[in-house]
Amino acid sequence: MICASVAFHDDPVAVEDFVNLLKSLATISGLTLVSRILAFARDVLIARVFGAGMATDAFFVAFKLPNLLRRLFAEGAFSQAFVPIFGEYKNLRGEEETKLLVDHVASMLAIILFFVTLIGIVAAPLLVYISAPGFVKDAEKFQLTVQLLRITSPYIFFISLVAVAAAILNTYNKFWVPAFAPILLNICFIGGALWLAPYCNPPIMALAWAVFVAGFVQLAFQIPFLKKIGMLPGFRFSWTDTGMRRVIRQMGPAIFGVSIAQISLIINTIFASFLAAGSVSWLYYADRLMEFPSGVLGAALGTILLPSLSKCHASKDTVEYSKLLDWGLRLTFMLALPSALALGVIAVPLLSTFFQRGAFVANDVLMTSHALVGYSVGLIGMILVKILAPGFYARQDIKTPVKIGIATLIATQLMNAMFIGWIAHAGLALSIGLGACLNSAILFYFLRKKEIYQPEPGWLSYFVKLGIAMLALTLTLWFGMGTQESWLIGSGWTRIIRLSELVVGGVFVYFAVLAALGFRPRDFSRRAVS
Repeated sequence: MICASVAFHDDPVAVEDFVNLLKSLATISGLTLVSRILAFARDVLIARVFGAGMATDAFFVAFKLPNLLRRLFAEGAFSQAFVPIFGEYKNLRGEEETKLLVDHVASMLAIILFFVTLIGIVAAPLLVYISAPGFVKDAEKFQLTVQLLRITSPYIFFISLVAVAAAILNTYNKFWVPAFAPILLNICFIGGALWLAPYCNPPIMALAWAVFVAGFVQLAFQIPFLKKIGMLPGFRFSWTDTGMRRVIRQMGPAIFGVSIAQISLIINTIFASFLAAGSVSWLYYADRLMEFPSGVLGAALGTILLPSLSKCHASKDTVEYSKLLDWGLRLTFMLALPSALALGVIAVPLLSTFFQRGAFVANDVLMTSHALVGYSVGLIGMILVKILAPGFYARQDIKTPVKIGIATLIATQLMNAMFIGWIAHAGLALSIGLGACLNSAILFYFLRKKEIYQPEPGWLSYFVKLGIAMLALTLTLWFGMGTQESWLIGSGWTRIIRLSELVVGGVFVYFAVLAALGFRPRDFSRRAVS
């Protein structure tokens, strides 16, 4: 089982075989950072080669659909249902029963995914009509999206099996392998845009083929590591397997719960398809910047917390369960708050530096910055959801987050109706951000109400110190940024140098103030015993 000790609580560490969760977090975050840097390089390349218009709108819709299904069947519902049960088998049952569970579950998922992929290819016109009805009035745009979707649809099959492998490897504390896999996706994208696009007609087709290849490559990469730990799935299927049936029962509400978030994204795409040309792309590029801190911190923390919480729950260690959540929340506030502030304050400098070149012009920077400011409002909520939701999933309680998700969906769509007529595509981003904050607030309320989480002492002084450091960061960024116009007309290298100075200066000031107020890295050291 995994139990934890937190340095700032001075708890003794009585065992020798430790897995340092902070080190695991650093490993995942580091690899995710590399992936995000490559993702930025890929998006900069896509923006330069293809700009923001009909072709990119078509591709982003075609790529978003299999991505949504991936989150629905794999990283979302599957992980939430499978990891707690798999962790229970690994810790309380023998290796033979655990391997049998892996075989049965992987086979079941592969069968489902095969038919889902087939539907995606055959029913592509209907799916595009449903997800982007505004494209119907432009026959060329509609047909291009259909063609792209038929090529990207098999991605759902490959990447969902990648998620199965990731769930297994993470439970065995092989965190770096799944964290490295997305790097391969970005390499495929970059290769497609640089070398394949000139040979495709239209060139945007190269990106669709890059998606197809990336799914296969990511799956192939993880196979040797599964084989090494003796958990490479074989095709064995049985409806009578108790563990698999438990996973299926958990996946039902989990799919529904994850669907709520994905439905919200689909509705946003539908709204955006009726707005000015480029709206889908502006939202996409803003979302890419948001994914940077969300992935580096939120996804990494969620990845290591779920198996750790599941093992503490299996051992009925409620004290350490609560301390794990407290540790995750402290790290989240310390790192997510300044990230959200920076994205909002220096949106134009970031976007102009990364994307303003070639077909991506100054107007695209300004339009995308409006969406980025809207998203930044909800960054803390988006990351907190990744920390708080596992508090329920690890206890095999999926219904509570589902109910909260329904309330969040309704609230988000009400905000969409309020904001879209006022600030167009930026209103869609703002509603998503505020919805995430509402979601995290309700999750926190029920974790406290059910006495799953008990805050450790010192939160008030913690927030006071963070507030002082945030004020120093705000002043540094605001006065260091200068005018927006200077960024829009500056040269590429000038922007890079100025942005580097601004970011490095902001990071130095923020953490220097925290250090002066008594923060130390060892205060967040948490160890886990496997």
